[in-house]
Amino acid sequence: MVMGDLVTDVDVAVLGGGPGGYSAAFRCAELGLETVVVDAGKRLGGACLYEGCIPSKALLHVAAVLGEAERAKEFGVDFGPARISLDPLRKWKMERVVGKLSRGLASVARAKGVAVIGGHGVFEDSRSLRVGGDEPQVVRFKHAVVATGSAPAELPGLGVTGDRIMDSTAALDVPDIPERLLVIGGGYIGLELGQVYAALGSRVTLVEMTDGLLPGVDRDLVQPLARRSEKLFATIHLGTRVAGLKEVNGAVEASIEGQKPESFDRVLVAIGRRAVSQSLGLEAARVKLGDRGFVLVDERCRTSDPHLYAVGDVTGEPMLAHRAMRQGKVAAECIAGRPSAFDNVAVPAVVFTDPEVAWCGLMEAQAQQAGRAVKVAKFSWAASGRAATIGRSDGVTKLVVDEASGRVLGVGIAGPGAGELIAEAALAIETAVTAEDLAVTIHAHPTLSEGLMEAAEGLLHRAS
Repeated sequence: MVMGDLVTDVDVAVLGGGPGGYSAAFRCAELGLETVVVDAGKRLGGACLYEGCIPSKALLHVAAVLGEAERAKEFGVDFGPARISLDPLRKWKMERVVGKLSRGLASVARAKGVAVIGGHGVFEDSRSLRVGGDEPQVVRFKHAVVATGSAPAELPGLGVTGDRIMDSTAALDVPDIPERLLVIGGGYIGLELGQVYAALGSRVTLVEMTDGLLPGVDRDLVQPLARRSEKLFATIHLGTRVAGLKEVNGAVEASIEGQKPESFDRVLVAIGRRAVSQSLGLEAARVKLGDRGFVLVDERCRTSDPHLYAVGDVTGEPMLAHRAMRQGKVAAECIAGRPSAFDNVAVPAVVFTDPEVAWCGLMEAQAQQAGRAVKVAKFSWAASGRAATIGRSDGVTKLVVDEASGRVLGVGIAGPGAGELIAEAALAIETAVTAEDLAVTIHAHPTLSEGLMEAAEGLLHRAS
């Protein structure tokens, strides 16, 4: 410590103001612990609010409205060609959506007495954090929570950089509507943003190095999305790599394996995210890192240093805001001496494309790999009355059940509103519900939620 340093003493210091960080801070404050959040941008919400979940879903809503307007022609309603004004769109996204939520979080922090310090924090040891930037100081703490999140992964060796090469953060700013857009990566980020730009009017080419979209996701769930994406995108190249990029005459020329060189106005690199665990001084605090730079934690979200906890993307997959929020609350309760653990059975995942894809628990391929004896049922939305009324019979609900006990192990849903429908599935898995419980639970008719009941009934009828 340098003579004259401003020193702040607190019970808990939270490094990072994203969903995991602010959830931990708010819960610590509720439990009577004096808490500060150290965030480089002096903001609460993190990448989720400013460069990820929220702005992307706002743009996906715009894409959905445009899609619904186009589909309305099928039943005799024609709104005419859409006129898109980017300035009002960007203003609505940043002020009415992101700005409103940001102000709400700041208000909650003030009400709970949680201070936010701006600056890059680096651990000096297991009890102190040096904060640089506009408010240089040392924060001394009894416990700390590392919640620094993740950042877009970079694809090395492409041979060109510049404004025309975008990561997800830059793409969400919608600098313009490129006539020709290349999307590198067929995971959820590439598909979500690819669909946004396709709806706005871009001719989208998507390249994915594996042999299918959404690698690792149940193929029955991906199928409806793949069919829809084939209609929305100009071209989809699977099992293919981008060998290189170069700027030619104000455009980006891409060398795509097996294809002739093609020019694009912009390129979106969407190959995933990496943990932000470097340059934090974690080695000074005896915190151990695992593969890909993830911070290793136990079920209490405690690191190898008993004074430090870690939550969210920096601790590994799945990199989901709601997982981070649950972990943040667990860490806070453990710091306060309460019996708590991150022992959730189901962490739902949602891809907010058209159609949406959502799943939780143990899916069919995972059960097979684990040698679990399971029964599987699929309910096609072609038989759903509600799906027919909205002109969306392309969905599917899939149920994975333990063969011996009938307990629900996993659920997958593809279709409009899948992200909302998966909540019932997560509750069913978390509370050890059986397929019979789902089958005899009365679901309102006609609704899309009936799909889970129908799939469960299919299993029971097959057994009888």
